[in-house]
Amino acid sequence: MFLSTITVAGQSSEPLKIGVIGLSHSHVNWLWNRPHLKDVEIVGIVEPNKELAKRFSDSKGFSMNLVYNSMEELIAEKKPEAVTAFGSIYEHLEVVEFFAPLGIHVMVEKPLAVSLAHAQKMKALAEKYKIHLLTNYETTWYPTNHKIYDMVKNKSIGPLRKIVVHDGHEGPQEIGVNKEFLEWLTDPKLNGGGALMDFGCYGANLITWLMKGERPLSVTAVTQTIKPEIYPKVDDEATIIVTYPKMQGIIQASWNWPMGRKDMEVYGKYGYMISEDRHNLRYRLNRNDKEQHEVLEERPSPFADPFSVLAAVIRKTIVLPEDNLYSLENNIVAMEILDAALKSARSGETIFIKH
Repeated sequence: MFLSTITVAGQSSEPLKIGVIGLSHSHVNWLWNRPHLKDVEIVGIVEPNKELAKRFSDSKGFSMNLVYNSMEELIAEKKPEAVTAFGSIYEHLEVVEFFAPLGIHVMVEKPLAVSLAHAQKMKALAEKYKIHLLTNYETTWYPTNHKIYDMVKNKSIGPLRKIVVHDGHEGPQEIGVNKEFLEWLTDPKLNGGGALMDFGCYGANLITWLMKGERPLSVTAVTQTIKPEIYPKVDDEATIIVTYPKMQGIIQASWNWPMGRKDMEVYGKYGYMISEDRHNLRYRLNRNDKEQHEVLEERPSPFADPFSVLAAVIRKTIVLPEDNLYSLENNIVAMEILDAALKSARSGETIFIKH
């Protein structure tokens, strides 16, 4: 299982008080797309861009009195138990630097950081001040990925041999992301890279999970900018190869595909499993079996929603095992893969990981 559940006597049923740090990342919309869930309460939003904040205020129906110019202003008036970071990836470190010493837990949107150096600083702060530092990915909540994980754990297809992860879409400008998101997403400093960081992180996260947190032996990456007229500063196409003693992972990240996709192929010694999307899974356990197709239901509460899990973790109604997709342990390894991939793409050489 992805999470183990522990019931705590006298557990508070009050919603978790959270602060939202930034509104430029369009994934922040997730917070307002869960009206049936009452497990979190937004007590304040930090967004200095008042035009952006007003657009959200008008569309989501909250008062501008909820919006603050800075993290300092938020803390002066409100006492969040946790904050969620939805600004640029570069700002994740700043958010942790501010809130960790206050004992306030942090959830960031994927990836954990713009670089391994930033990630290691964040990890040190989280450990020093004993806060939860979680990283949210859309694919963490796919029932198909969890069914694959359970089947791998049960050795349903034998030892793993190859994992191929595809993530991407037509391109952020092409799909019409908001202008504030596009501005930093295509900035190599604020995003750490282009498609390699934006979509390569999914594969690094999933492969590390299926490999039980094992660090790879080497990382090789090739990047291209196929549309320099749109993305002159960053890559829009990336392929990353990660090697292990008896397994190879291939991560394909793209802003050039004809339609959006988030799917994964997992091959073992005896069979294979393919998650076509969130709900559709195909698998063949050995050469004598016919391929089977399952349509999976959503995972039970709180395991289908990042904010529900955040609340449950802080309320201590669940405990996260070290190797879960959300975890700091997983995402430090994922950042090591991404950091090496960037170095490989720039140098044209394979980067060997020191063990």
